[in-house]
Amino acid sequence: METFFQQVINGLVLGSMYALVALGYTMVYGIINLINFAHGEILMVGALTAWTVITALQGSGLPGWVLMLIGLVCAVLVCCVLNFVVEKVAYRPLRNAPRLAPLITAMGMSLLLQVLAMIIWKPNPKPFPRLLPSDPISLGGPVITVTQCLILGLTVVILASLVYLVSATRLGRAMRATAENPRVAGLMGVKPDFIISTTFVIGAALAAVAGLMWAANYGIAQHSMGFLPGLKAFTAAVLGGIGNLAGAVLGGVLLGLLESIGAGYLGELTGGVLGSHYVDIFAFVALILVLTLRPSGLLGERVADRA
Repeated sequence: METFFQQVINGLVLGSMYALVALGYTMVYGIINLINFAHGEILMVGALTAWTVITALQGSGLPGWVLMLIGLVCAVLVCCVLNFVVEKVAYRPLRNAPRLAPLITAMGMSLLLQVLAMIIWKPNPKPFPRLLPSDPISLGGPVITVTQCLILGLTVVILASLVYLVSATRLGRAMRATAENPRVAGLMGVKPDFIISTTFVIGAALAAVAGLMWAANYGIAQHSMGFLPGLKAFTAAVLGGIGNLAGAVLGGVLLGLLESIGAGYLGELTGGVLGSHYVDIFAFVALILVLTLRPSGLLGERVADRA
């Protein structure tokens, strides 16, 4: 039982990181119906940017939490600028093109960012410095680290902030109006291009946070680290109901729990044929089941058809 609760804690942490990335997918899809498959690479750029800044400042004598905060700010800035440029250069010219064109462009941008990151940071994995206390905190059997507590806390704060932003601010009303009908929103004084760019920037900030947390939790960063988390975060967004913020978080948490708990029992369930390193199958089995049985996701799709 103690092992089960430990897997639940690990699953909540993993699911929180998936949820942060899934929120970025959801916001962009909710505004322009685009699946930005390059979003996982924004996570990777955030992690590697934070690693670069933190390793450069490690000899300065600053406390670990200050180094992490500085790395996070730099990662957010770089990712926001990068995603703004990606939207303006790669996606905006194709906004009125057939849906297949932006999708192919997103895949190409994903590969391009991976190659550029490999050139800039080299292909070898980078050990991420341990900045926060690594002593586990006992919860009466299961344990949790300070980094994992930070991940869970940040996810809750970010979700609450996004819900408030979308539902109770002028920018949020403009986002909802643009998602409903960008041409009519433009007649009402909303600037759709600005709103779309802002959505990409907010999504990039979320991915940067997730990238730093991922690298800090697993202790490693490299140019290919964003592909699988990005793909699983997309699965989480579809599972919860893409276009729905609460659904993205629910899907991320459920997927994290499914992977963590499933990894602990996969060997037993398959009679030792499959080990825990096959845990990735859970994400894609879940995606197939959701698309087959409930294509709109657990909480349904909140995106209106365009006029």
